[in-house]
Amino acid sequence: MAFGGAWRGMVGTVKPTKGSGSLEELIRMLPEGIGVLPLFNNVRHGSLQEFGSAIPSYEEKIAELAEDGVDLIHPAGTPPFMLLGYQREKDLIARWEDRFQIPIFTSGSNQVRALKALGMKKFVGVGYDFEDTAVVDRYFTDAGFQVLALERLPGRWEDIGRLSSLEVYRLIRQVHKRYPSADGVYIQGGKIRMLDIVETLENDLRVPVLHPGVATAWEILLRLGVHAPRTGYGHLLSQLPDG
Repeated sequence: MAFGGAWRGMVGTVKPTKGSGSLEELIRMLPEGIGVLPLFNNVRHGSLQEFGSAIPSYEEKIAELAEDGVDLIHPAGTPPFMLLGYQREKDLIARWEDRFQIPIFTSGSNQVRALKALGMKKFVGVGYDFEDTAVVDRYFTDAGFQVLALERLPGRWEDIGRLSSLEVYRLIRQVHKRYPSADGVYIQGGKIRMLDIVETLENDLRVPVLHPGVATAWEILLRLGVHAPRTGYGHLLSQLPDG
């Protein structure tokens, strides 16, 4: 397939849900010349059963994107892969890359890379995908980080996108205040609409903030060899540190 408008590269992505808003945010952060070809799974309620059974659907869509001839593939969504665990996820990515001969990164592997690029070793976080945040804690502990606290955001999984970014700001400040030794803040989940406060949080807390959409845009630029800093979204996109 020819991608005439994507002269810097075409990224294929598999989103876990439809209409979360994260796809539009990603496209807005990427510079001209990078195209995004999206496919979608159909996770509706965020249950562990839905997440746990999603991997075969991801693989089918990765095969479709590979056949289309994209330059890079991003299976998005942390829960399905974090349920596998850090090492099994690494093994799965390696198997997919060997089969499809295209670079692949998941949300989990992306966030591990971004945490290292930001110099974060012990962090606090907020998220919404798991009632029991031990899944996320175990994943990042196995990846070599110290998770000081992971707070679940209030509200139903389906309604997280309606939570005010100002409320998210308040909650993050509260958890960071309880753990002043944290050297960063981790945001789990792309349904949270909070891009407008990432830079403000970094300035006020004086630590880096890992936002999943920003981290995705950052790794796409690195993988495609595009140097296009963007201000307004925090350190990762304004400074483009090496991963």
